[in-house]
Amino acid sequence: LIADFEYPETADQSRSWKEIEQDMEDEKPMDRVLVGDVGFGKTELALRAAFKAALSGKQTALIAPTTILARQHFEVFNQRLEKYGVNAAMLSRLNPEEENKRLAQKIKSGGVDVVIGTHRLLSKDVVFKDLGLLIIDEEQRFGVLQKEKIKKLKADIDVLMLSATPIPRTLYLAMSNLKPISKIQTPPLGRLAITTIVKEFSWQLVKEALEKELARGGQVFFLENRIHKINPVMEKLRELLPAARLTALHGRLSEAEILRAITVFKSGQSEILVSTTIIENGLDLPNANTLIVSDSTLLGLSQAHQLRGRVGRRDIKAFVYFLYPKKSLTEIAQSRLAALREFSELGA
Repeated sequence: LIADFEYPETADQSRSWKEIEQDMEDEKPMDRVLVGDVGFGKTELALRAAFKAALSGKQTALIAPTTILARQHFEVFNQRLEKYGVNAAMLSRLNPEEENKRLAQKIKSGGVDVVIGTHRLLSKDVVFKDLGLLIIDEEQRFGVLQKEKIKKLKADIDVLMLSATPIPRTLYLAMSNLKPISKIQTPPLGRLAITTIVKEFSWQLVKEALEKELARGGQVFFLENRIHKINPVMEKLRELLPAARLTALHGRLSEAEILRAITVFKSGQSEILVSTTIIENGLDLPNANTLIVSDSTLLGLSQAHQLRGRVGRRDIKAFVYFLYPKKSLTEIAQSRLAALREFSELGA
């Protein structure tokens, strides 16, 4: 499985994998945090841990904060593990209820090795035959109630948390050595730093940024975080670039519509995805290498950093435009934007 990994492994990745492996073989249950910048290869290590658990006859549960992210994990896990006879399944509100019931039966009888899903995994009807590993992706996105349920689930099994932007409490536990931490700090080979541009919003600037990306055959994320503004933005963009194909994506769409919008964009049938921060976690679309944020004063720092990680995931130069409105900037917004501009090298 490791030899099968399509990218050259970084030193941090191999060191972190050794730490996870040792923890899993230890008598004491693992409780490790794996921290690495967006796109630095945390998923690959989670996948290896799930494979190792399966080889010991144990089941793995992977909990992700959004259906989009769960779906992406499922596709990667399935593609990598299938040929070794390890089967992954996705439990989601999107599945017909009948299918979820069938899945729940298979999980209970041990017919599924790796179960991936959102907090739907924490429902009472999901009972594992022999759960050995729990992987939690981006724990800071889960609410208090969900965290309580997760706590019950992880009583005496191995736990691996993945995060690009861990919450202060987790960091505190890691730094005071109460929780072991593995860090992936080296960027993957060939990865280029993302050019971060912080400027006042203007449609002229937006038009130039779009034309530049589309001219090289790429795709663009246009982030408009207020749902009621998405349609007017789409109209304006159509006016600026009549030939461009646009897709809208936001949380008021049904989950089926959300997946459809992503599929259309992923397959290249549309060049510009006008979206809310729903794209914050886990979207891996290598052909999208420009992100334009219409009003970055509305974003928190970790959110802005996660969003920046949606682009520049291959060896193509990526551009992020954190734009702000003409009105005066608050001090905190100014310092956030300054931090994003300053810390734009890889792994910063």
